[in-house]
Amino acid sequence: MDLMTVLGWVCGLGAIGWALKDGETFRFFFNFRALMLVFGGTFGATLITYPWSIMKRVPSAILLFIFPGRRESADSVMSTILALAGRARRTSMESLEIDMRGMNDHFLANGLKMIADGFPANLIRANLEKEIHFIRLRHSEIANVFRNMATYAPIFGLLGTLVGVVEVLLNLTDPRTMGMHMAVAMTATFYGIFGANFLFLPISGKLHAYSEQELFLKEVMIEGILSIQRQEVPAILTRRLQAYLNRQQHSPLEARRDAKSEPSSLS
Repeated sequence: MDLMTVLGWVCGLGAIGWALKDGETFRFFFNFRALMLVFGGTFGATLITYPWSIMKRVPSAILLFIFPGRRESADSVMSTILALAGRARRTSMESLEIDMRGMNDHFLANGLKMIADGFPANLIRANLEKEIHFIRLRHSEIANVFRNMATYAPIFGLLGTLVGVVEVLLNLTDPRTMGMHMAVAMTATFYGIFGANFLFLPISGKLHAYSEQELFLKEVMIEGILSIQRQEVPAILTRRLQAYLNRQQHSPLEARRDAKSEPSSLS
C-alpha cells in the first residue's frame, strides 16, 4: 500500500475520530440509513452517468490507488534508453528488433519499431505524441468518475437531510421518533462531505498525479527514441535527457532560465 495514502488516512481519520470522541458524539454518527442513502445514491448516479466501457475500469483504478506497486522511475528510463543507444551504435539499428521482443513497455517498443522500419523523425514524434494524448484521455476518464462522485455525494447528503427533516415534521406529535429522524438528517450531510473530500477527491487527485508521472516518462522516451535514431553519442544523449528532466522538475521561471542557458549543441 502507498505510504502517503496510509499516512493520510491515519491523520485524517484520527483527527475526525478524536473530534467526534472529544465531543461525545462518536456513536451518533453511525447511521446505516444515511450511509445507504448517500453512498447508494452516489454510486447509482455514477452508473447512470458513465457507460460500462468506463465503469469496468474503476475497480482496477481503486486497486492502483491503494496498491500502486513499484513504479518506473526517470533514472531507470534513462538507463534503458542509454543502453539501447549504446547497443544501436555498436551494432546496427536493426539490432533494436531483438530488444523489442523482450520489452514490457509497449510505448518504447513501438518507438523503436518505427526506427527500425525507417520512419522519419517528425512522423515518429507525431505518432508517439498522439499516443500520449489518447493515454491522457483514457486516464482522465477514470479520474473524472471519482471527481463526479465527489460532486454527487454532498448533494445526496443534502437530500438525506431533507428526508430527515420531512420525517421530523411528519412526526411532531411523536417525540420518541424525532431523534431517529434527526439523526438521519444530520449524519447524511456528514457522510456526503466526508465521502467527497476524504474518498473521491483524493482518489481522483492521486490517479491524476500517477498519470502525469507516467506521461512525463513517456515524453522522456520520445526524446530518447529520437536521439537513438540520430545515433547521438551517449554523453550528448545523457546531457539531453538530464536537461529535459531538469526543465520538467523546475518551476516555469527556472525552466525558462535553464532553456536559455542550455548549450546550443543539445538543441
